[in-house]
Amino acid sequence: MRKGKSSINDLVLFALFNLENSKKEANFKNLLNECFSHFPKSFAMKGQAKWPDSRKPDTALRKLRLAKLIKGSPKSGFALTKKGKERAQDIAKALGQKKLL
Repeated sequence: MRKGKSSINDLVLFALFNLENSKKEANFKNLLNECFSHFPKSFAMKGQAKWPDSRKPDTALRKLRLAKLIKGSPKSGFALTKKGKERAQDIAKALGQKKLL
């Protein structure tokens, strides 16, 4: 996690953490909505601030899966691994302290 500004990967991990905690289905549609509703500037399409860019979380999900922080797929839905949950909790704490925004 970088100081000062969050990465898209961190924000996607945080959004997935929120979905799991709210007991909502962690499918791609809900994840995109969660990302865009919490961080609209980070997930907006270039030149179209009112629309989310689905490529951003898609790329992040691939990286997070390779890092073994999440498991799943667009078809089956996504879930945090133990390591991912620990990282997401750290991100949530940092976001709560406004360190990443």
